Amino acid sequence: MAEYTARAIFPDDNNHYVRYPSRRSVVHGTNGLVACTQPLAAEVGQRVLKMGGNAADAAVAVAAAMNMTEPASTGIGGDMFCLYFDNTTKRVHALNGSGRSPAGATLEQVKKEVGEGNGRIPINSALSVTVPGAAAGWVDAVEAFGSGKLTLEQILMPAIEMGERGFPVSEFSASMWRNAEKKLKMASPNFREMLKPDAAAEDGCRAPRAGEIFRNPALANIFRKLAKEGKHGFYSGDISHAIIETLREKGSRMELSDLQEHMVRGTSETQPISLRFRGQNVKKNASKKLSGDLLDDHFVEIWEHPPNGQGIVALMALGILEELEAGGDVPAFRPEDHNSPAYLHAIIEVLRIAFADANWWVTDPDLSGVSAEDMTSRLYLAQRAKLFDKTKAGIFSRGDLGSSPAQNHSDTVYFAVTDRDGNAMSFINSNFREFGSCIIPKGCGFTLQNRGSGFVLEPEHHPNVYAPAKRPYHTIIPGLVTHGVGDNRQLHSVYGVMGGLMQPQGHVQVLLNMEVFGMNPQQALDAPRICIAAGPPGAEDPTLSTIFFEEGIDDTVISALEEMGHRVKKMEGWNRFWFGRGQVIRRHVDEETAQVVYSGGSDPRGDGCVLMA
Repeated sequence: MAEYTARAIFPDDNNHYVRYPSRRSVVHGTNGLVACTQPLAAEVGQRVLKMGGNAADAAVAVAAAMNMTEPASTGIGGDMFCLYFDNTTKRVHALNGSGRSPAGATLEQVKKEVGEGNGRIPINSALSVTVPGAAAGWVDAVEAFGSGKLTLEQILMPAIEMGERGFPVSEFSASMWRNAEKKLKMASPNFREMLKPDAAAEDGCRAPRAGEIFRNPALANIFRKLAKEGKHGFYSGDISHAIIETLREKGSRMELSDLQEHMVRGTSETQPISLRFRGQNVKKNASKKLSGDLLDDHFVEIWEHPPNGQGIVALMALGILEELEAGGDVPAFRPEDHNSPAYLHAIIEVLRIAFADANWWVTDPDLSGVSAEDMTSRLYLAQRAKLFDKTKAGIFSRGDLGSSPAQNHSDTVYFAVTDRDGNAMSFINSNFREFGSCIIPKGCGFTLQNRGSGFVLEPEHHPNVYAPAKRPYHTIIPGLVTHGVGDNRQLHSVYGVMGGLMQPQGHVQVLLNMEVFGMNPQQALDAPRICIAAGPPGAEDPTLSTIFFEEGIDDTVISALEEMGHRVKKMEGWNRFWFGRGQVIRRHVDEETAQVVYSGGSDPRGDGCVLMA
């Protein structure tokens, strides 16, 4: 198979142009790998692994370092989710580190304040700020899954040192910082904490440029308090008061009690959801009913975090695709079919069907009227597969279980970590939109997320409608793949693709690249992708019906899909950001020595890399 090489022209800070040909090799190692979008953060994870920490310890260290190096995308003012594979027990664990809306804010109050006719809370409104869950999530992840060999202070110290001494800013991070400079200045009186002093700049400060040293001592101090005092250091005391005082000035209804309640509740350990997928084995079993018991062990099992995350979209789409293959509605795709019209049409349609359900039903799991098991049952997926037409684009509404658009963006960080003992962490952390709400609590050096704009305000019977103390639809999802069952279960891959609605779409495409089209982890990430925005063809907002194609997909393929009724648009250059940024670490056993080997890839659409321990 020919190697895909992306070529794009990107403007730099001086309005010049530089060419970025992408060509990365797979990184192999035996003592564990760290894959993320920031090389400095990858080095932090590598350092913790070499200190004796395990995958969970290293992941939390990376999360903190990512907050320093890529604050537009992530931070302690946002939320986190993770999946952890314990090689001793052979179990997959899930932690839900998402916060809730203020307990004292009602739907009627919010609708009145944002104005009638707004279907969602504006992303720049303080009303969009939900309780930040990342701080508790980091502490709880270390307590639940950490090695016990390192203290939280040791785990956070590399990021603390980075903030105090300074670090050079990477290219993509500098670009996001520059794009959000005006928003930061407008949203918060404390904007200078996250910008670089410059006497020649407006307001005496500006976004740091690529290669410049940036310091964030305020954030380093926050990490020191978290390391010393645990969750109490963040959700009570000076930090919590700074958060609430700043939010009150902006019109939020959040109270100290909301933060303290999250500290008491802690991070929720939930039951991950999964789907067994046959990949290349579908063709030989096409005559067998997939809605019954699986008849052989030739499968991988894809694990996702349950709602309120949207990982269920990936499982539903893969399940519907299998039903279509088993019924002969689509062929069992071969390597030469990659990104062909038939393949892409099938992927687009199964994702749209899955989104139609998920965009209605995914919400706070404590308040949902439907279970993930119902939505991923083979019987239900077989029913939904009947909506597929191989000749034209369809218009899909939610199924009998009970469609609303979700927002699209790429402001999140996903990273993967494995260790020498066979454990693995799939970790995702996000501010939601670029720098989240852009609101900076005084003296804290981080922005607060705007996850509340993930709620809907109309109709009031929508499962994801705003309510007090409720968790919204979440776009961020970690992924993990195993094979075998029970005591024989083994890690297959740790992977994810960040970026709004692109995330489950990326999970599907990257997995199929590996399992159906035979690509290695780096090729699976390099290959050009498509992105849909969950709405049906003909929607009033064209962004809800357009299929975005990344440069590298043949124009004849795009034309063929257009003839089938798909509204199409090709994205090039910086716009490739639409297609997310992913990481993959895959495990295999060397035949001669029986040693475990990890093979990692990092997305060329970001600044990242893979490092071995």
